[in-house]
Amino acid sequence: MIALKHLSKIYRATEVATAALRDINLEVAVGEFIAVMGPSGCGKSTFLNIVGMLGSPTDGEYWFGAENITGRTETELSAIRKNSIGFIFQSFNLIDELNVPENVELALLYHGEISRGERKDRVHKALERVKIGHRSRHMPQQLSGGQQQRVAIARAVVSKPRLILADEPTGNLDTANGEEVMQLLTELNDEGTTVVMVTHSHSHAEYAHRIVNLLDGVIVTENIRQIA
Repeated sequence: MIALKHLSKIYRATEVATAALRDINLEVAVGEFIAVMGPSGCGKSTFLNIVGMLGSPTDGEYWFGAENITGRTETELSAIRKNSIGFIFQSFNLIDELNVPENVELALLYHGEISRGERKDRVHKALERVKIGHRSRHMPQQLSGGQQQRVAIARAVVSKPRLILADEPTGNLDTANGEEVMQLLTELNDEGTTVVMVTHSHSHAEYAHRIVNLLDGVIVTENIRQIA
């Protein structure tokens, strides 16, 4: 699904250049679950932004499926994101003024081909899928952290993406809620969705098929987990 070839990202300020990623070579297969780990400042966020087509590499190539998307316009990248990628964030990124279904439906509003009736049906199924349908009349601030992350996962999957990018999805949760979120991601992966997750948690990284360790913008190790 994903192939990064000699990919680098350099941030330039006045007379200063900082290499956030350096000569990254990585392939992610369809249906794989990858965990990306490393200390703060190692390039994890930059990596996820580029994979999510929210930023562009300075050098190298990014292949998504059979397409080299390096150098594509923002309009073209937006269309690919809309149809193929779901995002889950550490801070949930729910809109306080919208109720639970309205937050989830946001992910479908730019899909002009989907009727209002189908949007409502998809939202209902996504909320039931993550076991938060009973909170559908609530506002985000009326939910616990774990419940808010379930809503965020429903928003990520409602458009039926091929790829889910999760940025520290358990970072703001207690142990029990964190485990529940990881179980949900595992179930989605078991159903065929590719997952790329950035995490600081070694225990949660163990849910992945493969752990990629970054240090100073370089992949230093890759560990393949034995699947029972």
